[in-house]
Amino acid sequence: MLTGLLLASAAGVGYTSGGASLGSFKAMAPGSGCTIKGNVSIETGERIYHVPGQRYYHDTVISPQHGERWFCSEAEARAAGWRKSRI
Repeated sequence: MLTGLLLASAAGVGYTSGGASLGSFKAMAPGSGCTIKGNVSIETGERIYHVPGQRYYHDTVISPQHGERWFCSEAEARAAGWRKSRI
């Protein structure tokens, strides 16, 4: 199963878990409207989300195995305890 997740992730498919274990990640269909990237800082562990148009949006890669995920709205990201990227 993990191999399938990693292969799908490499193909550009996003995953969301709501904080659940890796085994319960659900694939998000392309075009789902969930375009907000929830990234975990390697340096601080801080949970930061990026919206389309922000400076590092396109450079941000979601790695579910590191607790990163996609959000469908900024309100959803904030409610989950993530903060918006300042740049």
